[in-house]
Amino acid sequence: MALGTPSFCPEFCLEVYQAISKEADKNVFFSPMSISTAFAMLAVGAKSTTLSQIFEGLGFDGLTETRIHDIHKSFHKVLAVLNCTDVNITLNVGNVLFTAIGYEPQETFLQNTKQFYDAEFFSSDFHKPEEAKKQTNKYVEEKTKGKISELIGHLDPSTVLVLVNYIYFKAAWEKYFDPLRTYEHDFFVNTNTSVRVKMMQRDSDYDSYYDQDLSCEVVELPYQGTARALLILPDDGKMKQVEDALSKETLCKWDNKLETRRLNLQLPKVSISGSYDVKNLFEEMGITEVFSSNADLSGISGSRDLQVSQAIHKALLEVDEAGTEAAGATAIILTRVLRPSDTIKFNRPFIILISDKKTGTMLFMGKIVDPTKK
Repeated sequence: MALGTPSFCPEFCLEVYQAISKEADKNVFFSPMSISTAFAMLAVGAKSTTLSQIFEGLGFDGLTETRIHDIHKSFHKVLAVLNCTDVNITLNVGNVLFTAIGYEPQETFLQNTKQFYDAEFFSSDFHKPEEAKKQTNKYVEEKTKGKISELIGHLDPSTVLVLVNYIYFKAAWEKYFDPLRTYEHDFFVNTNTSVRVKMMQRDSDYDSYYDQDLSCEVVELPYQGTARALLILPDDGKMKQVEDALSKETLCKWDNKLETRRLNLQLPKVSISGSYDVKNLFEEMGITEVFSSNADLSGISGSRDLQVSQAIHKALLEVDEAGTEAAGATAIILTRVLRPSDTIKFNRPFIILISDKKTGTMLFMGKIVDPTKK
């Protein structure tokens, strides 16, 4: 996993994770790729400190005109790779801006956002908030094949610009789990509470590593295609310790230490989604100007009369035996030698990172605290 690619900083991903996961007892799931793409796109129309604040917040520094152009170009390249159709993967990443009627975006802004981000623009009558909300939600629902239906809960009549980013991902495991081996089991949300889950299991060779210093198991689960999931299972009571140690260096260390070993892997079926007010998250992270009356988005409207009033992000995760129907055609493989296998049972809260190995992009990050909660 080429985490150190210049375009997409794992630091940004981990910073967002830290901001979201303050409530220890809640599931977390978001897409750093989707959020950073949407704001990098918005930066096309930003100037002065609004521009530098957005890019610095996303983890980019040394901002010269050439560097900014290179950042936009690298987003374009990665999006082109990610949105390539692969029979085994459904990955829809998209950006859209809804502007109030009367705001005619500048031609260069329209051209650049279309060129680099494949962005769509729509006018919306925010004086009729219910209709504007329906328009936005219907758009996202269509783009995510009905998976994300109610992105926006409310709109204010004073809204002038709504930025929406969405991502939907579903892929087939390289080695699928046999549904006949799935069984009911306890998942310990915390020391006092457990829930019943459908636990999948598979005996196979997996790349994994036990981190003695942080007391956690790390297991890589490849998807068909170029994506992979990295699952991190802290020992009992060690989640906080692992979360505090999450860094680019830690991720690189885990990647370098992965070794193939025979495992009986037990993993709960999961279907969760995360919905976040990015405005609140970004303000916590010091990206404030774009949401205030000091915002300089004159590259969009031609004058400094525009500010972002809402930025909402929703992501969805489904983990099941197959991943997709494409895995249904997999032949039964007989193992030559049955070596004894270690059991790793994901029956307590764990962290999941989904990345694209081709581009080194962190697509999703999450924490499964309770697999039964949508």
